[in-house]
Amino acid sequence: MDHTFVSALVLLLLVLDPFGSLPIFIAVMRGVAPERRTIVAIREVSIAFGVLLAFMFAGQSFLNLMHLSERSLEVAGGVILLIIAIRMIFATGGEIYASDGDREPLIFPLAVPLLAGPSAMATVLLLASRQPERITHWVAALTLAMVISGILLLLADRIRKLLGTPMVSAIEKLMGLVLTAIAVEMILAGLKRYFFDPL
Repeated sequence: MDHTFVSALVLLLLVLDPFGSLPIFIAVMRGVAPERRTIVAIREVSIAFGVLLAFMFAGQSFLNLMHLSERSLEVAGGVILLIIAIRMIFATGGEIYASDGDREPLIFPLAVPLLAGPSAMATVLLLASRQPERITHWVAALTLAMVISGILLLLADRIRKLLGTPMVSAIEKLMGLVLTAIAVEMILAGLKRYFFDPL
């Protein structure tokens, strides 16, 4: 399944799931001093961006090192996305990552695995390995997706007050439904390449 810049951006936004991350972000940041929240959010988004960027550029080398084919990565990535999509549709989300409330979060749980989770890592790995000649497009799509996610997380309280908890939950479930279709498409594409395309 080949992607364009726009489809890659949409896929990354669905995988990063900034709307679904709002209740988790608010719960984790509750113990952080208000004047530190913006700094912490920018720091955690930057760390997540660095992790995903590393996975994107090391993708092909990782596949070669582990003797993995793009077909297996596509099916595995689709399965992971499907699990994440099902969680988005059925889980409540706010209690997924616990926080002790006394310590400023560093890397866990905001950067990893909230933003740079297994599904996001598999997605950037797959994008880079399937179409390495368009790596600049994928870097740009990832950068824009992380900026959008960062802005949404910074505005988490305002967004929840503006839209209300039921609307945020409905948007997350809708994104989960779209991501389910994308995950199934990835699995089918990987199986098709395995059974019908030459090695």
